[in-house]
Amino acid sequence: MVRLTLELIAKTQNKKKRGLNLKTLTHLHFSSKNIEEIDDFSVCRNLTVLYLYDNHITHIPNLDFATKLTELYMQNNCIWSIRGLSALHSLTKLYLGGNRIAVVEGLEQLTELKELRVENQRLAPGEKLLFDPPTLHSLAESLCILNISKNNIDQVRDLAVLKELQHFSASDNQLHNMKELESVCSRWPQLLHMDLRGNPVCKTQKYRDRLITSCLRIQVLDGCEINETNRQFLINWKAVKVEKKRRHKLRNGDAGSDPLNFSFNVGQDPHPGGSYSHTDAGPRALQPDSVRLQQLQISVDGRVNPGSVINPLEPF
Repeated sequence: MVRLTLELIAKTQNKKKRGLNLKTLTHLHFSSKNIEEIDDFSVCRNLTVLYLYDNHITHIPNLDFATKLTELYMQNNCIWSIRGLSALHSLTKLYLGGNRIAVVEGLEQLTELKELRVENQRLAPGEKLLFDPPTLHSLAESLCILNISKNNIDQVRDLAVLKELQHFSASDNQLHNMKELESVCSRWPQLLHMDLRGNPVCKTQKYRDRLITSCLRIQVLDGCEINETNRQFLINWKAVKVEKKRRHKLRNGDAGSDPLNFSFNVGQDPHPGGSYSHTDAGPRALQPDSVRLQQLQISVDGRVNPGSVINPLEPF
């Protein structure tokens, strides 16, 4: 059994630089060393980056001293529990992909964490990666990058609290609920990159169009850049459809409906040609839909304001 000990660290470092004081070390490289256990090496109290990937470590003890640690790389080990990191208040990057973690928990004190990678856990058949709610809430204000690919995950509604998320990777999972995905993505206003390839939801009709209009700042979806002209057209067209649906429900006495409950699969207005109100018998009471649509101004954020002329059917 290979253990990460102070003696091993000193021996390795002295070969590189004689007379090196372990108290001044900031980076330690011990990847691919067949390490199974981590002993006390708290003398290295100025450590900021620790590389322990590609070993055989099963848990993470004896790191309470590393309060200055900002980056921890422990991917491709045999870790099943990630408790033991609560003292790492300065940690910004945590790489734990390719382990045996079933629950992401115990990270409530890592309020500076910006990047978390837990992809491709080696789970038992039928098991899926779960997130502890207190951990998610503690990361809501800081986490920008999250990778949960290849973990048999079938829902992401619990992740909606991560409002600072910019890069989200969840490829090769079991996501299938398009409405849930739209709702969650609409709560990530900073999202720029998302990868959902290999999920059943990707086969949903107008999957890409619906996500583009839910994530107004997204730049890359499933590895493909989003054309700004196409984005504007989809947003404008969605707003027109929402307005048509709202007017149709008003004519049918359903004034309390929510016009934002929109689907790209909404059909055309079943009453083409115009609308009539008994309270307005003047020349404006009957107008073709095409004329009324030209009196809508569609803004980038999808709101509809009366007053100026735009034809939503012209190419953008």
